[in-house]
Amino acid sequence: MRNKIPCSAERLSLLDPPMIQAVVDRNAFHIGSQYLSENRVRIVEADDAQISSAVIGNSGLYEQTIRLKEGHLISKCSCSLPEEPMCRHCIAVLLEYHRWAQPRNGQQKKTKPSAAPQPAQAPPTNNGASTPTPTAAATTTDFKLGEVMAFIEWLQPTIKALERGQPLPDSPKLGGELAPWTLAIRNLEERRRESEDVRINLESDMRDREAYVGRLTQQLQASMEEIKATQASAQSLQQELTACKEMLAKVSEVASEVGSYDSQLKSLAGEVLSKGSQLDKLANSFREVSTALKALTKPSGTS
Repeated sequence: MRNKIPCSAERLSLLDPPMIQAVVDRNAFHIGSQYLSENRVRIVEADDAQISSAVIGNSGLYEQTIRLKEGHLISKCSCSLPEEPMCRHCIAVLLEYHRWAQPRNGQQKKTKPSAAPQPAQAPPTNNGASTPTPTAAATTTDFKLGEVMAFIEWLQPTIKALERGQPLPDSPKLGGELAPWTLAIRNLEERRRESEDVRINLESDMRDREAYVGRLTQQLQASMEEIKATQASAQSLQQELTACKEMLAKVSEVASEVGSYDSQLKSLAGEVLSKGSQLDKLANSFREVSTALKALTKPSGTS
């Protein structure tokens, strides 16, 4: 996640907690302060213009880069949180840098006027040689070296367990700066196991979906075959319909011809009837002529 916000400070060390709290989300500032109090912040490289760091979050280790450039504070973190305008990890880094820079700046102001102090010498012994006295820094260094050795001894079987997917061995009781790293490794292992479970669930879901897609494919193929058969039936029906239309057209032509023949027959029947009446009249005329001829022939025969 990358954010860019206006900033009036000339140096990153001038960004104190109230200034940071005034421009960021309240909940993100609270969690960033909690990360600071739990010693989860590691500043890799820093000056008043840029900070490179790492923060142990609740879900793993995240890297940050914070720059002050041209009046803008540009923060970039490897997390994916939607916190605006700055995530909790970058807030924790700025708080840690402010805490780290203040003693350094005060030390520079104090030592500037005078020369660097010379280390005090131990009092001489009887033979004139000075015996070194153990200091708190040496004791702390020896204690940290022992913790580092214990951490390395624990890390070797831990790596083998991670490679084999086995449970991690019990971590040694470490204090100071090494404890968060063991916690981060265990958190990463938990995340790996959760990711493995999620992967298994996803694979199972993928297999179910593939089987479902296979069934759908078979149904689709059967439907395509049915569609092809339906199309063939439709084509045959279309051909039958075309033949019926042609037959109806021929029947219509025959009907029209029959109609014309009917009119002709009717006209012929009318002519026949008119001729019949004329023939009737002609027959009556013939009967009348026959009757007249019969009447004329009777007297001549009797005389």
